Amino acid sequence: MIAIASDHGGFDLKEAVRKHLEEKGITCKDFGTDSKASCDYPDFAGAAAKAVADGKCEKGIVICTTGIGVSIVANKVNGIRCGLCTNVTQARLTREHNDANMLALGAGITGQTAAMDIVDTFLSTEFSHGERHERRVRKIAEYEE
Repeated sequence: MIAIASDHGGFDLKEAVRKHLEEKGITCKDFGTDSKASCDYPDFAGAAAKAVADGKCEKGIVICTTGIGVSIVANKVNGIRCGLCTNVTQARLTREHNDANMLALGAGITGQTAAMDIVDTFLSTEFSHGERHERRVRKIAEYEE
C-alpha cells in the first residue's frame, strides 16, 4: 500500500497520482487533504510519513506546490528517506542509491505527465544493495534520534 498526501497546492496532482496508481492496481491510503481549501502541509505529509515509518504503508508520495515543505516534514520522521524529484533520473537514483521510501513532488514545478513517469520510476526501481550505498544509508540512520 502506498501512502499519499498533499496540501491544497498539491491536491489536483495528488488526485491524479492516486487515480493513476489505482488504475495500475496499486492500493493507496490517502492521508488528505480532501479539497483545495487552504491547509497546512505538515498535518498531511507527517501522517503519511508516520504510516511509512511504522510499516503500515510500503512507500509514500507527498505533494505540495514546490515539494520542499512536504519533503522537509517527511524527513523529520525517523526511518524516512524522502527524495524530492523533478525528473525520472532523480527518481531512479534516489531509489537505487538512497533506498528512499518516500517521494516528494512539486505540483507547481512538475507537470502531470512528468509526475506520472516519476512516480512509476520511483515505485518500480529497487535499491541497488551496493556496498557503498548500504554503508551510506546506514550512516543516514545514525543521525536519527
